[in-house]
Amino acid sequence: MTEMTAKRSPMAAISGVMRNAGIAVALVLLILVFSLTTTTFLTPLNLTNIMVQITLNIILAAGMTFVILIGGIDLSVGSVMALAGVVGATFVSNPELPTWLAILGMIVASCGVGAIAGTINGLISAWWAIPSFIVTLGMLNMARGGALQFTQANTVYIANPAITKFGTATVAGIPVLFLVAVAIIILGWFVLNKTVFGRMLYAIGNNEEAVRLAGHNTLFYKTAAFAICGLGAGIAAIMYMARLTSASPIMGNGYELNAIAAVIIGGTSLAGGRGSMIGTLLGAAVIGVLGNGLILIGASDFVRQIITGAVIILAVILDAVQGRLAAKRKGA
Repeated sequence: MTEMTAKRSPMAAISGVMRNAGIAVALVLLILVFSLTTTTFLTPLNLTNIMVQITLNIILAAGMTFVILIGGIDLSVGSVMALAGVVGATFVSNPELPTWLAILGMIVASCGVGAIAGTINGLISAWWAIPSFIVTLGMLNMARGGALQFTQANTVYIANPAITKFGTATVAGIPVLFLVAVAIIILGWFVLNKTVFGRMLYAIGNNEEAVRLAGHNTLFYKTAAFAICGLGAGIAAIMYMARLTSASPIMGNGYELNAIAAVIIGGTSLAGGRGSMIGTLLGAAVIGVLGNGLILIGASDFVRQIITGAVIILAVILDAVQGRLAAKRKGA
């Protein structure tokens, strides 16, 4: 058990690289198809739009990866994002506060609300062994209701010009918002692959009982995974406010489904124990490119939903096939 948690097997690493390569090939094919079917897809403006559009999903999916790796799921991230956003917006919507204090208050409030909500999800599901699906479904309603109650169902508008400037800033033509999302992916990759904490999450996803019998505190690791997911929702709320200079109690509606889809398409197993941050980034990119390309070729919203749903189902089927093949190899 100690050896398993200390280092992932070479075969697991090779399998992960192959999955990521397959997703990257699918992404390149999508780009080629839309480049040939429309003249506006590869324009700098459209590519910038895609990067901005997928920023929130990348951040939410990065946090969701931690949860799915341990065999859990978090349906509340969209609602938690809304609650974190409206609470944080109270600071940057007040023109009387100094800029530095308003921004600091927004960051602490939004990230704090997200992390607290995630911690509650983790503690309840891990301590009482309640399926995370049920716990986070309850949190989804609580957080959404809390956001509506906090604002009396009104949108909070941001009066701080520094937030607007941050939301529209670019570096070498690349939106800063997208660079923040990529930095979060890199940090997540480091945690999962280069720390004991990350290796323990993989081990719990593979065999939680073995980890517990080896003397490790699975309650801590599972709760921490959900807390990280909630923190991601808080950061996503900040990015949303920077982009749209407002916070709405209904923002983030349905975002949890896109985040879960990005993680699944990225090759992370719903059963836990297998997946990667790079795959999650590629999965979010696939969803973003697919949605953008379908709009450019004139596909209706209904058609886009059908195609996106079909891609998710295909990804789940491939995950199931890979799981069965892995089980056969272990049996052999």
